[in-house]
Amino acid sequence: MLPIISFENFNFTYRNLSEPTLKNINLNIFLGEKILIAGRSGSGKSTLAHCMNGLIPFSYEGEIEGNLWINGVKPYKTSIFEISKTVGTILQDQDAQFIGLSVGEDVAFAFENDMVPQEKMRREVRRAAEMVDMVDMLDQSPYELSGGQKQRASLAGILTTNTPILLFDEPLANLDPASGRKVMELIHDIHRQTNKTIIIIEHRIEDVLQESVDKVVVMDQGEIKKIGTPDEILSTGILRRTGLREPLYIEALNYAKCEWDASDKVSSIQNINKAKFKEALKTWYEKTEQKEKDANAANILSLKHVHFSYDGVHEILKGISFDIYKGEIVSLLGNNGAGKSTISNLITGMSVPAKGDIYLGNQRINDWSVRKRGQQIGYVMQNPNQMITQQMVKDEVSLGLVAQGLQPEMINQKVEKVLKMCGLYSYRNWPISALSYGQKKRVTIASILVMEPQIMILDEPTAGQDWKHYTEFMRFIKTLSEQGITFLLITHDMHLALEYTNRAVVLSAGRVIADDDVADVLTNKEVIQQANLKETSLSALAGVLGVEHPKHFVQHFINYENTVKRI
Repeated sequence: MLPIISFENFNFTYRNLSEPTLKNINLNIFLGEKILIAGRSGSGKSTLAHCMNGLIPFSYEGEIEGNLWINGVKPYKTSIFEISKTVGTILQDQDAQFIGLSVGEDVAFAFENDMVPQEKMRREVRRAAEMVDMVDMLDQSPYELSGGQKQRASLAGILTTNTPILLFDEPLANLDPASGRKVMELIHDIHRQTNKTIIIIEHRIEDVLQESVDKVVVMDQGEIKKIGTPDEILSTGILRRTGLREPLYIEALNYAKCEWDASDKVSSIQNINKAKFKEALKTWYEKTEQKEKDANAANILSLKHVHFSYDGVHEILKGISFDIYKGEIVSLLGNNGAGKSTISNLITGMSVPAKGDIYLGNQRINDWSVRKRGQQIGYVMQNPNQMITQQMVKDEVSLGLVAQGLQPEMINQKVEKVLKMCGLYSYRNWPISALSYGQKKRVTIASILVMEPQIMILDEPTAGQDWKHYTEFMRFIKTLSEQGITFLLITHDMHLALEYTNRAVVLSAGRVIADDDVADVLTNKEVIQQANLKETSLSALAGVLGVEHPKHFVQHFINYENTVKRI
């Protein structure tokens, strides 16, 4: 059987670059296969995807060497319109893909272009919507949907084109854990029902592998480093060596020095041989010391019985109360719409509580201005580009101090100290445009830190970052917390919450439904279901092995990993 996609000694060099971004790519993908292409940022996985969907060379020009066939045709010798009949792409940013004013109009777009009769169009639009469970949303604006619903609407639109290949570009980006799980289940269902070729570009490997895939392609530095089944890939350690995150339960097996190979089929937790691994895991688990809590930490931020409504009728927050202590890193968890962003607006003064009080230390700050709060409470947006206003690193970091009217000597002293703390001193005279995404995130934190706040709120601090950059960034945050800075992290990332935060406050429907150690929260099935969270694979592993107290097992993993990483 001939492959539907075939790369043969393929190289690609972007225009104006001297070195190729893709090097000696040899890859065959067959009709009906489901493939994961994984790699950290800059590995070449997105460039490979652009070669398959025609963005290269028709949108991104460059030099091609070697051969690429898609459905028997060399795509770069045809047109992007012709390629779109074979490869349907679901973008990471769905908003950039929507065209219609309603979901139904958007799904019908391809039919309208082909002048399909309206009766048939309505029938086929409904069929596509039924496949992705979106029939009830056909009259809604696509921009009013949740992240998971937008994924479904985009997929319905692509399904109407009848392309044999579906290419998903980071389908899990910006989704809460439960929505991400549902999207992967949906992709699996579409694959099973249609036998289309599915290609998933993603670095969140554990989340993708919760449903079966045929092959994993691991990329690094523009090359394919390994192709194999999930079991073959997991057994080689290639993920960690190329800067990717192994599933947490695989890390636990490795920490416990369990001996295994591809034949053990550990890509599914349910396949794990209880008898083979239980003793090694038990020995490792019992040796791990429990970390003591700091009972003397000072209370730095308190919300007491806070209520809030945007329209004066429907309450978004319904009596929220929690405390945060000095030097803590606390995660604020919950499904989209639970009230997490509203809480950050109330803390920073962008909104005012209808009832209840907010305290900084023992001072009630309900009446403080945004500016006064900003001197004590820093807020860092998810996207650093939305915060940066200056061209040069030093100018950006000093901006707040200049606005305060401090003397130049004092400004220079404070800025230099913070730049050194943030590992940016050598870049102080660089243009911000020359920095990486992760470095820009550090600049935004430095620009807040220089104001010497008591607490910092970070919105999705690791969104869009691969494991290597994620780890570097969070180690940096951990170091700052050890110096007394307090952090509140608004996040959907369960791994982040588990490994780097001291405590989790969980919201659902405008109420706090849990405030506890993260291990307790993420092993509580009722809280997980209510807040659209996701059971960690560590908890699932503990269940398969029959561990009596899964939360203790999860906490042991956290403590052990912190020791290994010297965090």
